[in-house]
Amino acid sequence: MIRKYKDLKRIYNSGIIAVIRAESPSQALEITEAVRKGGVNIIEITLTVPGAIAVIKKLHENYQNGEILLGAGTVLDSETGRVAMLEGAEFIVSPSFHAGIVKMCNRYQKICMPGCMTVTEIVTALEAGADLIKFFPGGSFGPSVIKALKGPVPQAEFVPTGGVNLENVQEWIKNGCFAVGVGGELTREAAKGNYSAVTESAARFTEKIKAVRSPI
Repeated sequence: MIRKYKDLKRIYNSGIIAVIRAESPSQALEITEAVRKGGVNIIEITLTVPGAIAVIKKLHENYQNGEILLGAGTVLDSETGRVAMLEGAEFIVSPSFHAGIVKMCNRYQKICMPGCMTVTEIVTALEAGADLIKFFPGGSFGPSVIKALKGPVPQAEFVPTGGVNLENVQEWIKNGCFAVGVGGELTREAAKGNYSAVTESAARFTEKIKAVRSPI
């Protein structure tokens, strides 16, 4: 089986992607370990993190036994996405649809997750070969939007980012999400240096998702 499909299965079974934004490379590394300890092992390092490519490389070196599935987020062009892949990223997330990024990901059989909001954008991304749709910003609509979108495009697999929290994460999953992307609601306490709280938050998200998600 092509690794991409194993990785897609892993994302589905996890149900959550930790979207890591940080003020420094060291903070990004510490957040990654904190969420991993809490059971969240799908890690998206956003390219807004200072030295993000070096962080991806370091994480790839640190977790060589499959402890995490590593991706790059906020990717705006195919060239940057390819560099992230060469340093260890197995999935690429962008805030908008970019045909060149999707083409590049398919060329190398890596997971591609463009950001879309309208049905037109979603269908365009699917036609180009996107694997998952990052529904962004999710907080502007709420969990019910996934069920509504699944009406005309049931074949689309959505990963909402923004607006996902401990109170509504189960509703997002129940409404048909492939997984959810969680940033600040998961990692906020890292800004205070409270990484144990980040681990606790990760464990709570994981527990809530497992309660409503049957693995495949």
